[in-house]
Amino acid sequence: MVISARVHYATLAMLELAIRRDDPAPVAIREITDRHGVPGPFLVQIFRTLRTSGWVQSIRGSQGGYRLSIDPAKITLLDIAEAVGCQEAGSLRTEGKSTPADEMLQGLWEEASEASRQVLGRARLSDMVERCRHGDATMFYI
Repeated sequence: MVISARVHYATLAMLELAIRRDDPAPVAIREITDRHGVPGPFLVQIFRTLRTSGWVQSIRGSQGGYRLSIDPAKITLLDIAEAVGCQEAGSLRTEGKSTPADEMLQGLWEEASEASRQVLGRARLSDMVERCRHGDATMFYI
């Protein structure tokens, strides 16, 4: 599995919304872009995808922004990665004759991809919120 910038930024945005879930004010895109350096237009596209998935809701107006609409315990980092279109590693095929070394490496790439899927599948958004609240991440202001 390849963790692209899109997956990384989507996860940061979802984590920000999850951390601020009890705050009555929605989170503005500008706050996320300023805090995490996510390009604004890119984040708008990501939020469209997340809104379509039903995980976030948008609030319009001058005081608008986004709110999480799902329990953070019900979503994993793998769910987020798959929703925004992560790419699978391990699908490289060389041209020409396949050698035993090619086949061995292909198997290794596929094994590494599956291991990363398992790790991300166990990591719940709510777990990441708790890690941030206990000082394991300094990028968020709580």
